[in-house]
Amino acid sequence: DGAICIQPCSPPFRGETSFVCKDRKWQTFTDACASLDVQSLFQHHTSCLVVAVASFLFCSLIFSNLFSSLQRISESDFSCIIPDILASPAVPGNIADIVELLKKISLLLSENVNRGKMQSYSRIANHILNSSIISNWAFVRDRNASSILLDSVNLFAGKLLLRNGSESIQEHFISTKGYSIHKKTSGKSFDFSMEFNNTGNITGHMVIPEEELLKLPKTSKAISIAFPTLGAIIETSQLDPGFVNGMVLSVSLPEEVRHILLAFEKVNKLENVKAQCVGWHSTERRWDNRACTMKSDNISSVVCICKHHHRTFKSFSILMSPTMLRNAVLDYITRVGLGLSIFSLILCLIIETVVWHHVTKTEITYMRHFCLVNIATSLLIADVLFILAAIVHNTALNYELCVAVTFFLHFFYLALFFWMFTLGLLILYGLLLIFFKITRSVFIATAFFIGYGCPLVISILTVAITEPKNGYLRSGACWLNWYETKALLAFVVPALSIIAVNVVVVVVVVVKTGRSSVGEGCKSQDLNNMIRISKNVTLLTPLLGLTWGFGLATIVDSRSLAFHVTFALLNAFQGFFILLFGTLLDRKTREALRMNCLSSKRKCSLAK
Repeated sequence: DGAICIQPCSPPFRGETSFVCKDRKWQTFTDACASLDVQSLFQHHTSCLVVAVASFLFCSLIFSNLFSSLQRISESDFSCIIPDILASPAVPGNIADIVELLKKISLLLSENVNRGKMQSYSRIANHILNSSIISNWAFVRDRNASSILLDSVNLFAGKLLLRNGSESIQEHFISTKGYSIHKKTSGKSFDFSMEFNNTGNITGHMVIPEEELLKLPKTSKAISIAFPTLGAIIETSQLDPGFVNGMVLSVSLPEEVRHILLAFEKVNKLENVKAQCVGWHSTERRWDNRACTMKSDNISSVVCICKHHHRTFKSFSILMSPTMLRNAVLDYITRVGLGLSIFSLILCLIIETVVWHHVTKTEITYMRHFCLVNIATSLLIADVLFILAAIVHNTALNYELCVAVTFFLHFFYLALFFWMFTLGLLILYGLLLIFFKITRSVFIATAFFIGYGCPLVISILTVAITEPKNGYLRSGACWLNWYETKALLAFVVPALSIIAVNVVVVVVVVVKTGRSSVGEGCKSQDLNNMIRISKNVTLLTPLLGLTWGFGLATIVDSRSLAFHVTFALLNAFQGFFILLFGTLLDRKTREALRMNCLSSKRKCSLAK
């Protein structure tokens, strides 16, 4: 595995193909076989004004007379080479050569780009953007070829001259439109409907808001280029792809225009496929979600507000997560788990109410059950708010309600963790501070301050700092923002810190309860220790929130369905685990329930 084999191409192709050994089979790695000789193209068409470009374009760019030669050919639309290019097969080697040709033309012949030049350029680009040859891009040697093509087209189209204030050049897989714009223009819209594959068309729209046009000091031009297949090509070419779910829209605008409105029709119109608005970072050659924010998202289309920057962000699209198509499994687990969790927590609180006077006779048991009730209450409210947040998002209710739901969801999830932290401190107090007594009133005051006071302060500070900048909510969900303001850290940092502290608590419990009992034999001692340790770890893991630690695995490998399913199972069913390990498996609680049942039977018999 991993061995490389290189073979020369069969005539009439020149170059070589490399293969890699994978699973005991040779698989194509890169294919540089080409039949197109760009230099001979120019030499063959002696009647063309571009005959001089051959020796200069690819071989002699360092000579001093280059500029005068380019001046002579800049008036040509180089249409004479198009028949040979279109007749060549779009194999990976030819694709690489055509990308390099378009790059050189963009760099050297982009002055005075008239309609004829743009049409010729578009026809050449269209040949390698065809939907039928997308798979061939996977074997192009230069993995950045698709990015180079995008930059080249943007550069060349940006120099397009407009006739009578507008221009429109349409090919099957690339479309260019341009308009004159000025501050008195009442918003300018670019509309595209293009063929994606044999199954139908997809649409895209670009709008320059009126407030952006007011910034223009003089009449300027706006150019927009639409690529229905380039997103899929970039996905095929990149080693770490983004899953593009719409056309790519590029713009060439005056520097004064900073924000634009973009609407994309989704290619995959599935209910579970959520979109993310992105811009292509031309220097880092990757999709960047910092360029755009989502305005709306439905099953068929997405509207994005994007930041235009002439050096970095000029091309935009929408992505879908590779795990989104598998979300049906996670959704099912979450729905079933939340339903069972809510039922279990209600049952837990009912049982605690019934047995309260029987199980809180000592200070330490009172404190333990006090923490347990508040853990169950916090999680119950958080689970209900989680469902409400999904309803608010799905029905597109008002923004203020979404903010309110997110605030209380944040508060009660934090309260859950801080009450677990309080329980952890109580366990340490019971194990380590045997001769130090704390009164019930002091404990209640301290526990309420930690359990509800700290979460309240964190929640208020988070919304106060991020909401004025519209950075409190993430796009597409009623939950804390991550990409723009990192508001989510106000939940993640406290939660992970408490999990880390509670892991230490469990270690202390294991060490303390694992000590040898006097007078026991070796085998009996080892067996009892193992049973005692296993029981303690099992009981404490859900009560101290350690199951949330599995969330780290989903960060390390976000595409692993196994990690996401494990995390969803452990946390969606957390209410059930609290009922089981915190209430039903507690010996004193079971005895109190039994006594209560016997008492009820006596009352029933007396009544009879």
